[in-house]
Amino acid sequence: MGNESPLLNNLSLNQITTDNWNLQEAVEGCLRAEVPWIAPWRHKVHELGLAESKRIIQSSGLKVSSLCRGGMFPASTAEQRQKNLDDNRLAVEEAAELGTDVLVLVCGSATDKDIDTSRKWVEEGIEKLVPFAESHGVKLAIEPLHPMYAADRSVVVTLDQANTIAEKFNPKQVGVIVDVFHVWWDPDLYNQIKRAQNNILGFHVSDWIVPVPDMFKGRGMMGDGVIEIRRIRNAVEKAGYQGPIEVEIINQSIWDQPGDEVLSKMKKSYLEHV
Repeated sequence: MGNESPLLNNLSLNQITTDNWNLQEAVEGCLRAEVPWIAPWRHKVHELGLAESKRIIQSSGLKVSSLCRGGMFPASTAEQRQKNLDDNRLAVEEAAELGTDVLVLVCGSATDKDIDTSRKWVEEGIEKLVPFAESHGVKLAIEPLHPMYAADRSVVVTLDQANTIAEKFNPKQVGVIVDVFHVWWDPDLYNQIKRAQNNILGFHVSDWIVPVPDMFKGRGMMGDGVIEIRRIRNAVEKAGYQGPIEVEIINQSIWDQPGDEVLSKMKKSYLEHV
């Protein structure tokens, strides 16, 4: 693909941004828009099947920046925790098949009103998953989420926490994701980005719009909110990250727009604000 601007060489469509498209449509949209990378979500892969998804991506020439998602380790019973681990192993296999070495971990929620134990289960789950991931050439990328998601999505809510967990493992195997929507507010952000030197496995962009229209579907297009995106990008790159930059926007009003329009706006906003 001959991008009209070399500045777009690292641009990746995180598939949730065009949630109304299936994987085939998202791949075709990226080709039309000359977006060189894509980050599939597992439920979209499962819709078409792993073999067909792999065929579609490989024949397109697109590169895969990551697979979303593994994680969700905590559960109130040992049986369910084992099922969650088995699903993570499946996610590792899917990432390897699709041609990415990055599996994003959304670590899982507070279980039975016991956040400390849930955090312990997250670490235990990652520890158990590492050897399997390593054998498949897949790295585990811990993505801290905004604290408002601790109850239902992730008890890992700061980059400090993510770094602390990642540092317990081989840096070639476990790293962190910096998603501006989740970390922009953190007064220790830039220290933590520096701490993650050469251990950042992904950089995700969107914006925090005011007021937030919805707790889950509340992200804005870059430039529509308050996040210092370029400052964060500069810090991430100074810390050694030179990889793809995923635009990950979860917003119903954006989902309701035609996908080609979204990609056009996404490229313009990326060049202006990222």
